[in-house]
Amino acid sequence: MPINLNKQEANTGDLVFSWTVKEYEEHDRSPRWYLVMGLIGAALLLFSVISGNYLFALIVVLFGIILFLQDTQRPMEVFFGVTEAGLIVGDKYYPFKELSKYWIVYNPPEVKNIYFVTTSILKHRLQVPLLDNDPRPVRDFLNQFIVEDVDQEEEPLSDRLGRVFKIH
Repeated sequence: MPINLNKQEANTGDLVFSWTVKEYEEHDRSPRWYLVMGLIGAALLLFSVISGNYLFALIVVLFGIILFLQDTQRPMEVFFGVTEAGLIVGDKYYPFKELSKYWIVYNPPEVKNIYFVTTSILKHRLQVPLLDNDPRPVRDFLNQFIVEDVDQEEEPLSDRLGRVFKIH
């Protein structure tokens, strides 16, 4: 489990790399996007009511509400740091022993992310945008502590779909 830095003093070691990232990616959504998503949502809602699947109808409505609420708020700026002993993401600390592997997807300008796989069941994967940082020194440092998954060359499907449909 990540340690909350506000509640517990942790020996995180010296800060090696740090930058600030947005809590989530903001998308420029056109009126056409809203029309298409509204039609898809209405079609899914109609299908769920006709088929008598009211739980799915509730999920569609909740998804629409979440998208609306996310669209009305601006993402917060979150501190990210790599220390000698682990990662700091916002007010959470992840020791290297709680990270099983990582990989970097660097295909500018669309994707520049580091992905960390944690041992936690609830938050299995952390995605951190690299922004304009050079991934090579970060990779060289992380390789001392965590196994790099060199077979992973693409971003996860959920992230790719979220980026394409502007819902992530």
